[in-house]
Amino acid sequence: MVKLAACLSEKPWGQVDVPWQHRGANGVRIGEVAFRHPAGAELPVLIKYLYTSERLSIQVHPDNAQARAVGHPCGKDEMWIVLAAEPGATIGLGLKQSCEPAQFASAVRDGSVVDLLDWKPVARGDVIYNRAGTIHAAGAGLVLLEVQQSADLTYRLFDYGRPRELHLDEGLRVAYFGRHDSARDGSVADRRSRILADGPYFGAAWCVGAFPVGLPTTAAWQVVVVSGSVRHQGLTYQIGQALCAASLEGLDLPGDAELLLAWPVQAALAQAA
Repeated sequence: MVKLAACLSEKPWGQVDVPWQHRGANGVRIGEVAFRHPAGAELPVLIKYLYTSERLSIQVHPDNAQARAVGHPCGKDEMWIVLAAEPGATIGLGLKQSCEPAQFASAVRDGSVVDLLDWKPVARGDVIYNRAGTIHAAGAGLVLLEVQQSADLTYRLFDYGRPRELHLDEGLRVAYFGRHDSARDGSVADRRSRILADGPYFGAAWCVGAFPVGLPTTAAWQVVVVSGSVRHQGLTYQIGQALCAASLEGLDLPGDAELLLAWPVQAALAQAA
């Protein structure tokens, strides 16, 4: 059992007023808090908090085959759990209607690409599975908990004039110019334990007072305390903290605590071999 390090990243679209566990120096906008192994060991699944005060860039991630073709070990499927959303908050998920790559590229260049995205309203408890290839952008006023393949591979297509590098050519080669596939989306708003994802690259579960039926018997577990506190093998973990463990035995889960569990599945283990 190892307590994971919370690594803070300043972002222009981040928030200043974040929970004290994730707070930086005065006035610093924290956008990402990624959980890393304190010894630097690679984790097969990466979990992050995202804090947004502005829209994030419009972007896309490659799948495994596309990533490996350019020298990366894997692509990036990801899943978001909405922990907080200001009134009117949205996430851009796929396009309103299919288009040709050339049409999309032209819209990027003249700025009208923002209107091509399907901006969906979101609320606390929404769960969104964002498969590789989907054009997307998180909106402002959100706190998201993200589970993803352990890859830092993002092609930024449009960034509202911010002075950051864009990757339009690369993104056009891997993007799917259609609607978001919502078949794996869900909700945890009812505060019931459930499996949120079971592959192909990671599993995830929401736990409120008890573990859901159907968890693997063994896994390389990562545990994030979303609300309340839990004890594991004599140590207490507070909201916003995380650990990795070979076993869930001895994990005391009070009825008022919410946990996210994540673990690699066979496809992720195979890609790391």
